[in-house]
Amino acid sequence: MPMERKILAAVDGTVFSFNALRYLGQLFTDLDDIAVHLLYVVPSPPPPIDEQWIDEGDRLLCLPPEVRARYNKAKRFMEEAVLQLGRRGIEAQQVSWQVQLSRTGVAADIIHEAKKGLYDALLIGRRGIGAIEEIIGGSLSNTAAKHSHVLPIWIVDGKVNARKFLLPVDTSYNSLKAADHLGFILQGNPYTEICLLHLSTLVGGNTKPDWSELETLWGKEWCDEHLRRPDSVFHGPKQMLLERGISEKKIYQHHDEYCFSAHKPIIQHSVIDQCGTIVIGCRSKTKVKGIFSGVSEKVLNLARGVAIWIVG
Repeated sequence: MPMERKILAAVDGTVFSFNALRYLGQLFTDLDDIAVHLLYVVPSPPPPIDEQWIDEGDRLLCLPPEVRARYNKAKRFMEEAVLQLGRRGIEAQQVSWQVQLSRTGVAADIIHEAKKGLYDALLIGRRGIGAIEEIIGGSLSNTAAKHSHVLPIWIVDGKVNARKFLLPVDTSYNSLKAADHLGFILQGNPYTEICLLHLSTLVGGNTKPDWSELETLWGKEWCDEHLRRPDSVFHGPKQMLLERGISEKKIYQHHDEYCFSAHKPIIQHSVIDQCGTIVIGCRSKTKVKGIFSGVSEKVLNLARGVAIWIVG
């Protein structure tokens, strides 16, 4: 039986949040091993340093009426959100929710919860969080990559087909981690399809395997069998998906393509193949740039009408 997957969905009551909930419902329809925690952080003046200990209820009484009104509106939104997820196949007992007043800032509070809650992913609707620019540095990219090393970040833009995935692949640690995350999330899901895409770029070169890093995570025996072979670019990620229980019939691949830079072909393939979600491995800031250097940022900035998963 698949392990339970735990998703943190940061919402703010806008249409962008409803798009994110729609995406969740379509992705996880009728799956029992999914837990969703909805978090609504209401913007409010930070408490004075000497009043940090005051509980939420007492603090609420001291705030302006408009903040209290936003807080109550947020609670009503959460009740509707649970009903909407229920209509889309995620039962009420699978959903928990929390409305809280901001303490250090909306973005910082969301990231704090993401770090402490042992979640498998953070979901946000694009432009659906008032402080989205704060979370990801204004460009919708730099800090997304930064926080994707804490946990994967899913960003949903519009009404998205949640059941077909585009996974750009190479033999790098980042790419294989993205494949592993995708396989973990989709295990036991009978509705999804995955398209593997490999690009040989003329700019930035192609990332070569870091064997010590790969063997530390997946073991030398597995790496020898699945990554040290001529077709490892496709075979390695595919094997990860198969080991997570993804049906081979649900996995497709595009043969090598040569391009000047990777981000435009990735976006083009997502449109041509009608893939609603692009899953990209993001390199650590300490790593030398390779095929995916800057690609996640460019795809995130340019792609529209899709969900993008950034996995660090």
